[in-house]
Amino acid sequence: MKRIVSILLIFLLLPKPAAGAISTGASSAVLMDADSGRVLYAHNPHDKRLIASITKLMTALVVLESGADLRELVKIDGESVRAEGSSIYLRPGEEITVEGLLYGLLLHSGNDAALALALHCGGTVEHFVAQMNQKAQELGMRDSCFANPNGLNAENHYSTAYDMALLARACLENPILAEIASTKSISTAGRVFTNHNKLLWRYEGCVGLKTGYTEKAGRTLVSAARRDETTLIAVTLNDPDDWKDHAALLDYGFETYTRQELVRAGEEITSLPLAGSLLPRVKLLAGEGACYPLRAGENLRREVVLPSCVPQAPVRAGQPAGELVWRLNGEIAARVPLVYAGDVADCRYQAKEFSWKNVFKN
Repeated sequence: MKRIVSILLIFLLLPKPAAGAISTGASSAVLMDADSGRVLYAHNPHDKRLIASITKLMTALVVLESGADLRELVKIDGESVRAEGSSIYLRPGEEITVEGLLYGLLLHSGNDAALALALHCGGTVEHFVAQMNQKAQELGMRDSCFANPNGLNAENHYSTAYDMALLARACLENPILAEIASTKSISTAGRVFTNHNKLLWRYEGCVGLKTGYTEKAGRTLVSAARRDETTLIAVTLNDPDDWKDHAALLDYGFETYTRQELVRAGEEITSLPLAGSLLPRVKLLAGEGACYPLRAGENLRREVVLPSCVPQAPVRAGQPAGELVWRLNGEIAARVPLVYAGDVADCRYQAKEFSWKNVFKN
């Protein structure tokens, strides 16, 4: 009995794991705050890996940004129906709307839908893939390369957990894509599509986004959840227990970090002298709002960055006039532009235009 009590006492006195500790079974993982882009957890975030069907998030984004009409009919050709893997069973000669193909792409992960959309919006699959890679560069996905629109294994088809989180941020900012990816089930185009993302049913606040699997890539998953005003993005690559891990990652993020409002759009920050103006100083406002997630005990340092030389009138309302920067542990965490509060004319120009003749005219 004494030995048992001693063991229990030793167990109770052992140091406890740090609060908020989290891990996954994934080869790579990232948890990101969607609003600020802050990475809240990372494991091998920049390792290049196969990504399987989460590729289709980029396919959908490129389609929607191409300006394609959702109601436009797409005539299915033989190349689309020969796609390998998961399918919505398109038939040669069938006509289906762009919207119907997007639901089949994102909910049912149809590889044939991906090819049909690529051919319709890009003319050729190769041209569409080039657009995918161009978009990746625009989003800062520096460690990604796309070789097809569906995610089938290919030598030059890869991404990273971090890059896919950047893509997820862009997808959430597209209202049509976000709505489709969050749909649990829909009947459209003569078919019933049920979303493969089980977190839509299992996790409170889940708003999408996409599942993926091939034997070589393993299970890949991009998910997002929203609670109050906070939206978090989780990405895992090659994770055999992704449903559980994503729930744990999202719980960790919501429980450990609190969204802090740093500034409101239009809030007065400071004032600035302006050469050539009748006003001694002109007000500067925050050009946009900013929020940032912080753990307990973390503090941001705010800096007002102004021009090194006194600016010259005239200026226009909303014209950039500096920057507001927040730093965390010396690194830039957030930044917003400072803008002039109103129009300010050049008094020197006004003086040149002044004439006594105009005063006594008529």
